[in-house]
Amino acid sequence: MTNLNVIIRVFVLVMLFGNFTERLDAVEPRRPLPGRRPLTKIWELTQGLSGPESSFYDPGSNAIYVSNVAGDATGKDGLGWISKVSLDGKMLEEKWVSGLDAPKGIRIHDGKLWVSDIDRVHCIDLKNPTEKKTIIIADAKFLNDIAIDPTGIVYVSDMITNRIHSISNNVSSVFVEGDQLEAPNGLLVQPPYLRVVGWGQGLQPDFSTKKMGSLYNINLKTKKKSKVTDPFGNLDGLEALNPKIGGFIVSDWMNGNIYRTTKSSKPILVYEGQPGTADIGHVSKEGILLVPQMKANMLTAYKTDF
Repeated sequence: MTNLNVIIRVFVLVMLFGNFTERLDAVEPRRPLPGRRPLTKIWELTQGLSGPESSFYDPGSNAIYVSNVAGDATGKDGLGWISKVSLDGKMLEEKWVSGLDAPKGIRIHDGKLWVSDIDRVHCIDLKNPTEKKTIIIADAKFLNDIAIDPTGIVYVSDMITNRIHSISNNVSSVFVEGDQLEAPNGLLVQPPYLRVVGWGQGLQPDFSTKKMGSLYNINLKTKKKSKVTDPFGNLDGLEALNPKIGGFIVSDWMNGNIYRTTKSSKPILVYEGQPGTADIGHVSKEGILLVPQMKANMLTAYKTDF
């Protein structure tokens, strides 16, 4: 078995077979931390969720869309689905779209929901979800997060292959690749940059890394990388803070922590949970942080002051 296959198999075990008895710790900070005001929990939802990986709020439909890995995180098993949830935490449609394999990152643009699914990306019409286009990503192994620029170009990260792909007019190509991408995970477009958080460098069979991941920029035109933070975790989700405040919110899947950071400050811990804190969502106008907990099969909403 190749090292790549070993890494993928171990990561699947880490993601899907963790300790499910630690749900309470996963949704509430375990202890107060100096200089940090605790987040206020608004609601939590477990009904109809199985391995929730990504959460994204769409103001147009006033709903939260949640990807559920459900089965094997790399398996072509057709067990994955997308749920539709109200902003007050009620399940609207448990399986708004079903029959996917292991859906992860979600973004919405121009009435279409884009979701990554192992080695392909689906484009789903919000008003008629039975209308779906699928783009195969050549040589992809573990497609993860998605970001979309104002013109509709889609970017998708592949943590295992150290690549970020782009999709334009339903055609995919490699946008950037290489070890310097730190096993790229969370993506966010803020022209002239693609913001990226990395899982880390030197990926090991147990999915630890020799070096932690950081938040960095990729210039959309030159494709050059520039530093935003020092390495600080095995990073997963990435969202922008309210523009009046500036900065970012970042989740660390392996440690279960969530941080806020700016270009001029070190990451500040705002949430301390358990492993499995995945691709967070942020409803900036409402000041709500959405936290999917893969191991606990739970989505939790917190009121924030950012």
